[in-house]
Amino acid sequence: MYVPESSYLLSLEHRIHLERIPFSDRGSRLLLYKDRRQPDTLYLKLAERLTALTPGLSAYRSRPPYIPNLRLVDGDGRPVPFETTTYPHALVFQTPVGEFRCVFQDASTLSFGLPTGVASGIRFTVVPDLARPDAHGGEFKTVRNCAYSTNGQLVLNQVEHNGAGYDVTLVAQGDADTAITLHIQAGLELDRQVVPFRAALQAAEERWHRWFAAVPAADEPYRQQYYYAWWVLGNNILAPYGYFRRESVAPSKAHYVGAWQWDNYFHALAFRYTDPKLASDQIQFMLDHQLPDGMIPDAVYDEGTITQLEVPVVAAVTKPPITAWVAMHVYEQTGDLGMLREIYEPLVRWNSWWFGLNDDDADGIVQYSHPFSSGLDDSPLWDEGMPVEAVDLNTYLCLQMESLGRMARILGRMREATLWSNRADALARRIVEHFYDEQAGLFWSQHEHRPIKVLTPFSLYPLWTARMPAAINERLVEHLHDPRSFWTAHPLPTVALSDPRHDPQQMWRGPVWININYIFVEALQRTGYRGLAGELAEQTLRLVMGQGDIYEYYHPITGEPPPKAAPMFGWSAACFIDLAIRMSRGEIV
Repeated sequence: MYVPESSYLLSLEHRIHLERIPFSDRGSRLLLYKDRRQPDTLYLKLAERLTALTPGLSAYRSRPPYIPNLRLVDGDGRPVPFETTTYPHALVFQTPVGEFRCVFQDASTLSFGLPTGVASGIRFTVVPDLARPDAHGGEFKTVRNCAYSTNGQLVLNQVEHNGAGYDVTLVAQGDADTAITLHIQAGLELDRQVVPFRAALQAAEERWHRWFAAVPAADEPYRQQYYYAWWVLGNNILAPYGYFRRESVAPSKAHYVGAWQWDNYFHALAFRYTDPKLASDQIQFMLDHQLPDGMIPDAVYDEGTITQLEVPVVAAVTKPPITAWVAMHVYEQTGDLGMLREIYEPLVRWNSWWFGLNDDDADGIVQYSHPFSSGLDDSPLWDEGMPVEAVDLNTYLCLQMESLGRMARILGRMREATLWSNRADALARRIVEHFYDEQAGLFWSQHEHRPIKVLTPFSLYPLWTARMPAAINERLVEHLHDPRSFWTAHPLPTVALSDPRHDPQQMWRGPVWININYIFVEALQRTGYRGLAGELAEQTLRLVMGQGDIYEYYHPITGEPPPKAAPMFGWSAACFIDLAIRMSRGEIV
C-alpha cells in the first residue's frame, strides 16, 4: 500500500472524512466526495457561485454535483467496492482488483492511478448543468466542460445516453504510471495531457510537503490540529477566475463559495507567518472591488459582487471595518511596506464612507443599516429592526483609526498620524457617552436611541480599544469572567447563557465563534489582563482540538458543532493557527 514519505502528510492520514469534507487542492474548484447514500460511490461538485445559471443568494449550496456517480471498476467495467485512506495530497482506494490512487494533476484535473498488472478504470455520469424547457422548446446549459483521458492501453471506452446525461466507462491496462484523468474547466480548449501517475503523485506530495514545511513550529499538544488547520486553509484557496483577480480563501469550499470581506482579513492573520504575498492578497483582494464612494463589498464571487441585499431589509451591505487592524498585524510580521503604501488611501476612503453615509442623525455614532453588514447575521441585536447604532461597529472604527494612525506614521505622514490618534480618542469617549450603562456596567447598542438589552460579548467590546477608564474595564472583565453569562465550559457564547434569547444551536445566538474569542484574547492583553488572556487562548485552542474537523462555531457547553455549523472553516482555522503560534512562543501568558 502507498504511504507518503513526508511526515507532515503521514500525520494527517484519515483526517479528511470524504462524506462531508471534500478532497480538493490549492486553487481548485473541484470537490471530490464520497456518497454517504450509495456504497462505494464518489461524486464531484464544483465550488462555484454562478448567479446567471442559478439565481438566488444561496442557490449555489444546493446545486447538484457535476458528476453525481463516480465508481471504480474492474476490467469488465463492473463497479468494485473500496476502502479509502485519505491524505492531504492523495486518496488511496483498496479494492478486490488492487490499489487505486487519486491526486490532482493540476487545479482542473483529477488523476486516478490504476492497479498494476490488471485492467481497471472508472465509470461516471455527466449531466447538463441546467435543462430549462419553455413554450418554444428549451435550453441546455453547460458552463463546465469535461474531458477524460488515459495514457494506458485502452480496453473499454463506452458512452451511453441515459436520458438526462451520459454514462461513461473507461478501462485501461494498468502499470505503475497508468492514469485516467478527469479534466473540467469552463473553456472549450480542454487539456488532454496525462502525466505519468508516479510523476503526478510525487508532484502532489512535494507540493503539500512544501506547504506544511513553511509553517512555524508549534508546541506538541497543538500539532495534530495545527497542521490540519493549515490544510483547511490551503484546501480552501480559490484561484483567480472571473471577478477573482488574486488567490482568495473561501470560508469553506464545502459550504460557502466566494470571498467574504471579514473572512479574508482573518485568513491573512495565518498567512502572515508563511507567505507575505498571500497574506497581502487577502486584504487587497477586497480593495480591488472598492466602489467609488469608498464602500467595500460584502462579498465577491465568480460573476459579481454583493453590495446590496433586499432581505431582511433593503440596504447596502458590507462587513465590519477591521481592514487596517489586520493590515498592521500583517505588517508587523512581514515588514511589507509596499502593502501599506497601496492600501492606505483606499482605507482612508473606506473610513470616510462609514462616517459620511452611516450616521443618519449626525451624532458622531455610526450605524449598521443592514444586519449582514455586522457579520453577525442572525444576532438578536437586530430583532427590533434597523438601523442599529452598534457598539461593535464603533469599536471597530476606533481600532481602525488607531491602526490608520500607526500606518500613517510608518509612511511618514505625521500630521495624519496625529489626526487619526485624536479621532480614535474622541470616538472612544463618545462610545462611553452614548452607549455605557453605568448601573449595569455594560455597553448597549441602540435602535431609535433606545438600548437593545440583549447581553452579548459585544456589550463588552470597548475593552478592546484600550481607551476605556480602568473602572469600566474592571466591570467589563467581571462580566466576561462570569460563568453565569460568558465564562461557560467553552467560552465565549455569542449570547450570554443568562439571556432568554440564548440559543446554543443557532449561529450568533449562543454558539462560540473562534474569531470573537481571538479578539477578546487581544482585548485582554491590551488592557493588562494577560493571565486571563492566556486562559481564554488555551480554552479556545482546546475547544478546536476537541473535534476532528474545524467548524464555523461550537456549542458553549458541550463543545460540539451545532448541526448547521459549516465544516473545514477558514477563519476558525486561521485564528487557531495564530493563537497556537503565539502560545508556543510565549507571547500570550
